[in-house]
Amino acid sequence: MKKKNVIGALLIALFMFSAVTPTGIEKYQVKIIVIDAGHGGKDPGCSGKTNKEAKIALEIALELGRIIQENLKDVKIIYTRDTDKFIELHERAAIANRNGADLFISIHCNAATSTAAYGTETFAMGLHKTAGNLDVAKRENSAILKETNYKSNYEGFDPNSDEDHIMIAQYQNAHVNNSLLLASKVEGEFKNKCSRKSNGVKQAGFLVLWKTAMPSILIETGFLTNANDETYLSNKTNQTYMASGIYRAIKEYKTELEK
Repeated sequence: MKKKNVIGALLIALFMFSAVTPTGIEKYQVKIIVIDAGHGGKDPGCSGKTNKEAKIALEIALELGRIIQENLKDVKIIYTRDTDKFIELHERAAIANRNGADLFISIHCNAATSTAAYGTETFAMGLHKTAGNLDVAKRENSAILKETNYKSNYEGFDPNSDEDHIMIAQYQNAHVNNSLLLASKVEGEFKNKCSRKSNGVKQAGFLVLWKTAMPSILIETGFLTNANDETYLSNKTNQTYMASGIYRAIKEYKTELEK
């Protein structure tokens, strides 16, 4: 990724931010939802003492899809993966774009150097405001290093470069307000109905969200590096609670937009 483009990208971002109002929510129908279970195959994601991110993310993703299909008969569900296989990040967004998805939901588990860190957080594409947000994006984006042609797939993006993360974050998704609206509903469900600690709605430069052409969020369901979070997320009943919380947020979001 050419560093000389950073200034241009910043100018584009300033224009886009100025063109979006806090109340600029798009009204449309939610008919197709792509559910993306993070990582998979040769990319296990982060690890707890006994669990891998890819496995737990897939279990929650499949449960979310089941609940949506059972309760929202007018919605079609598409999975980027429904087994333990490796899907390149750019292909995940491409699946959503090719199918004309109305929502893209990417499900993950978090990790931190401190085992004290715990709780949920939901991201939309955008410029990170803290080093912690950048660290999460860096960890998730490092999955491209397992891809054969990652430099060409991501325009020379370096997953270890702070500057490159700033640059892709400037390419603000046109649906950022809707993404933030859905993210806030997800975190509200986690906090108020699932009794989880919510670390809030955040923004950062995630490659999996970079080129999606619809409202898109990335959900960190908890920290596998925290013993309590890992135990909670490993339990099938709790996975259903988390999936149900995401479903209720989607249902409320859908109802609000389709009024």
